[in-house]
Amino acid sequence: MAAGRIIFLNGTSSSGKSSIARELLGILDDGVFFHLAVDAFNAMRTKRPLAQEDLDAALRRTRTGFHRSIAAMAEAGNDVVVDHVLSEPWRLVDCLTVLRPADVLFVGVHCPPDELARREKARGDRPSGLAALQYGLVHQHGDYDLECDTGAASPRECAELIKEFLPRRPTPTAFTRLRARYPTDSGPTG
Repeated sequence: MAAGRIIFLNGTSSSGKSSIARELLGILDDGVFFHLAVDAFNAMRTKRPLAQEDLDAALRRTRTGFHRSIAAMAEAGNDVVVDHVLSEPWRLVDCLTVLRPADVLFVGVHCPPDELARREKARGDRPSGLAALQYGLVHQHGDYDLECDTGAASPRECAELIKEFLPRRPTPTAFTRLRARYPTDSGPTG
């Protein structure tokens, strides 16, 4: 069985990743795609208050488990659209460790800071300033296969760009190049 393709959307909170993912599920017509969102994994966690140290440990385990669920879905032959915020360097390194680099189309989802602030306020379900805090962190690795700007293009336009690009994924992929820059202890090859 062939491994599934992974369209990995990385951007700040409120940058439009989930909207692009929903559009992709509607227009990708060469397989069955699943949307795996880090927010959905966070929502599964108990809501009882935790001490900050316990919360931090739980969130790290959640994100580590999320990365492995992406790998498991793809290894079983499923195509997935991933919606994630790589705001801590270890998250990228962990993804580079567990995901097959050749299977990943790494997409940077950008949005201007003023638009992020407007969206964050309109949503009302995020701490004020979260996107601004993440802005300088999520793209610091500086290497993608494809990038889109949701301040200039609609989620549908971004999804169409990704769909058009998917069959022409570069070799080596951004994940392959990044794995060479961020050595991992182990992980899939390819």
